[in-house]
Amino acid sequence: MKKKTALLATEEELLIDLTLHGVPASLITEFAENIVKPYYNGNLNAAIQDLLIKAISEQEFVHSHITHVRKPMEA
Repeated sequence: MKKKTALLATEEELLIDLTLHGVPASLITEFAENIVKPYYNGNLNAAIQDLLIKAISEQEFVHSHITHVRKPMEA
């Protein structure tokens, strides 16, 4: 998977259409009212992009921390 990530990182921005299935309308409504409207001026696209970027950053932080903890300590 690292090869794919490296390959995509060198290409220009790749835009895709995203369809969500099985997400309750109430969750989307609550997200729109509490996050999108006040913080993104109603721009749902920007809010979702930011949410994805933050989730990836957090995952990378956690992964690097776990990897660091698991490495044997040198004397």
